[in-house]
Amino acid sequence: MFRRLSPWVIALAVLSGCGSGTGASVSPAGGAKELTVFAAASLTGTFTELGKTFEAAHPGTTVKFNFGSSATLAQQIVQGAPADVFAAASPATMKTVTDASLAAAPATFVRNKLQIAVPAGNPAKVDELKDLADPKVKVALCAEQVPCGAAAVKALGAAGLKVTPVTLEQDVKATLTKVELGEVDAALVYTTDVIASAGKVTGIGFPEADKAINDYPIATLTKAPAGDLAKRFTDLVLSQQGKDVLTKAGFEAP
Repeated sequence: MFRRLSPWVIALAVLSGCGSGTGASVSPAGGAKELTVFAAASLTGTFTELGKTFEAAHPGTTVKFNFGSSATLAQQIVQGAPADVFAAASPATMKTVTDASLAAAPATFVRNKLQIAVPAGNPAKVDELKDLADPKVKVALCAEQVPCGAAAVKALGAAGLKVTPVTLEQDVKATLTKVELGEVDAALVYTTDVIASAGKVTGIGFPEADKAINDYPIATLTKAPAGDLAKRFTDLVLSQQGKDVLTKAGFEAP
């Protein structure tokens, strides 16, 4: 089974010099290889499924995921966190890694766009983007430095709206959670996250979302401890099988 890395594990790895650099990790059980994938929070469901597919096709391999804000993940990679694959929610966050010569030739594999997410029943009666500018409506947004936040800024700018959020979250999953718990009246999140909520929130489309679409690039890292496995996982994501999983979840073809 794959394992998800906790932030403190990542921090410990960075501080400890990122391991011995002797190649793919080996489990105490005897020779099972590990593949470490850093991926945007909005890819949690689809990459978890693809991780299981990959493990089934590569017996003895464990896929470990670190899901979170693409901006945070990029910084962790630049600071030396050991990883094999990076899948980001924007070209800008991938550029942080390529500029450090830690990834080459990233490929765009999907696109994603925003929706307004409201709690079940839509208590604030939000119907369109301009409703988020009403000071009576409690809004959650992603922080501007992360891809979902940058997309929100672009969409709101295209609509000529100024929205004052009651909270700025560090990734899209945290932003969505605020809606699911009823702590806010609305949030701007990805279409895929609305679908993944399985009815916990309602999604409302809006025209300006078409002007703030995020491309998602993926790359094998140049210092990948498990380089061969990294290329195979990237190939799976880019394959028709990978595309089928991603489009079923609401992602768009690039």
